[in-house]
Amino acid sequence: MISKTTIDQVYETARLEEVIGDFVQLKKSGSNFKGLSPFTDERTPSFMVSPVKQIWKDFSSGKGGNVVAFLMEHEHFTYPEAIRYLAKKYNIEIDEIEQTSEEKEQANEKESMYLVSEYAQKYFEKTLWDTEPGKAIGLTYFKERGFTDETIKKFGLGYSLDEWEAFTQNALDQGYKLEFLEKTGLTIVKEQTGGGTKRFDRFKGRVMFPIHSMSGRVLGFGGRILTNDKKAAKYLNSPESDIYHKSKVLYGIYYAKQAIAKEDNCFLVEGYTDVIQMVQRGVENVVASSGTALTPEQIRLINRLTKNITVLFDGDAAGLRASLRGIDLILEQGMNVKVCTFPEGEDPDSFSKGNTYEDLVLYLAENAKDFIQFKTSLLVKEAANDPIKRADTIRDIVNSISKIPDRIQKEVYIQECAKIMQISEEVLYNTLAQINKKEINEASKKIKQEQQVFEVVKNDPVVEKVDVQYELERKIIEMLLLYGNQKQEFEDLVLKENEDGELVLEPEIVEAKVYEKVYLDLQEDEIELSNEQFKSIYYKLIESLNEKEDFSVNTFLAELNQEMVSEISSILMEEEQYVLHDWERREIYPKDKQLGVAQLVGETILTLRCNLIKNRIRKLQEKTQDQNDDNSEILEEIMNYLQLNKLLNAKLNRVLS
Repeated sequence: MISKTTIDQVYETARLEEVIGDFVQLKKSGSNFKGLSPFTDERTPSFMVSPVKQIWKDFSSGKGGNVVAFLMEHEHFTYPEAIRYLAKKYNIEIDEIEQTSEEKEQANEKESMYLVSEYAQKYFEKTLWDTEPGKAIGLTYFKERGFTDETIKKFGLGYSLDEWEAFTQNALDQGYKLEFLEKTGLTIVKEQTGGGTKRFDRFKGRVMFPIHSMSGRVLGFGGRILTNDKKAAKYLNSPESDIYHKSKVLYGIYYAKQAIAKEDNCFLVEGYTDVIQMVQRGVENVVASSGTALTPEQIRLINRLTKNITVLFDGDAAGLRASLRGIDLILEQGMNVKVCTFPEGEDPDSFSKGNTYEDLVLYLAENAKDFIQFKTSLLVKEAANDPIKRADTIRDIVNSISKIPDRIQKEVYIQECAKIMQISEEVLYNTLAQINKKEINEASKKIKQEQQVFEVVKNDPVVEKVDVQYELERKIIEMLLLYGNQKQEFEDLVLKENEDGELVLEPEIVEAKVYEKVYLDLQEDEIELSNEQFKSIYYKLIESLNEKEDFSVNTFLAELNQEMVSEISSILMEEEQYVLHDWERREIYPKDKQLGVAQLVGETILTLRCNLIKNRIRKLQEKTQDQNDDNSEILEEIMNYLQLNKLLNAKLNRVLS
């Protein structure tokens, strides 16, 4: 178990904007940062990060929290995993407290699979460097590919011995369970006809390429066979599991994420060695789809870091036309795509190996074509002088343009296509309209079918009633978090009789800290927060503010469970949502709350009192309707409350009907 000292040091050292910046492309927005949500598919930023408060809020999904909450949500880490990740990132030594056997058993299944995968990566790497077969076969292969020792170690490359259960037996000897070796696909377990089971290593006799998540966790492996066995697949990947989903992973994303964000472009290649060779040559913003067809999930992974993708194709790539479908998918996601092909007989691996960094960068810059130019040049060659094929080519290109969400971009590409294909823009616009109409009709048909399945009941729209008590209690938590330790001059209201015997509220100025004022006022009126979560946060806040002169939201959040952290981040970041609209650019200047903290606190407490009085009056009125006896005492109490309510509302400048 990780000690509290280490956890405190992690929270003090970690910078939220740096950590999230590894996964999401952030842009400055006033004192905050904004970016596209990493949890939903969106094109307008709704994800906010506050460096001052060290919290984040995703307004599209409703998620929010601190640095640990982000890693738990985004990377599906457990709390200890998130702390370990941050400790590693900031070079903080982890102080461990001995775990009990019960605590060890509580490690969940997913974590066990991660641990098995990470152990396997270390085992294969050690086998590569420390065994004779590893050095003679695996290391020799990597050296022949032109990889340096530094590159081999950076990517954690390894070797699996050409023995039936060398890895499996070693892992079992180290205490790893066969259940998780099988679930990660590292070990294949087969039932035997005579009873019992037979087990063997999936990657027997292969060089190993570990596949990492964006945060660097080992999810699975790719293994390449080095013999000429025609029955065995050249490349073998880990099967789908709870931690490895092929369609949601890009090889090399962990090493490339910062370079992609910095260069504002991502090179997309096909294989592991393409990535490794390009990175070794100095081009680091490169990832691979690992031989699978490109998926929307993989594109969205890149979209978090940049809007620009350059797809790199082999010079003699088979099925190049089929690969164009991936380009349409990229366009659908609202991204900018370029295509670059290498000379015949070359691929990203061989071209990077045979050229200097300067030559490689220059080639990519000069030969990366806009997808329209690329597609037309490729398809026009196929069409040659055949008018029917030429018409199909134009229709194919317009179909790609129809995928683009941005209307201006669509128009620019239509003009470009008209120029290249020597056809009128009007014809292309008509074709585009036909495609769009067909898609709308299909969507409409689908909706009608769904409506036939489910009976739709039309009701008058119901306006959701605002829960005043909830909103006021939420505001109290917000004030304590933001201004709890600030000293302010407050106007206290004392109920007195004037010379005419009338009840009046006389103001008295008192100096106090915000948390003291809130606590004493609520105590005086015997008010308890009704929302259980707010009540729990309230008492923890009061205790923390009372004990710590140097109270900080970040430190306070470190002591709470993730449900409370999420609730607090929602409270604190609510108003940041309006920053996304950039009001000041429209010459609308919201008032700074800091300028009237005392007034804000006073008015919130007064409004809470008014709301409680109103509820009390309603209950008393119900009481008079329920009983037939003399109601004079109850009516007198109602009159007193009404008079007090009138005085409080007058102080709030509210007119009562």
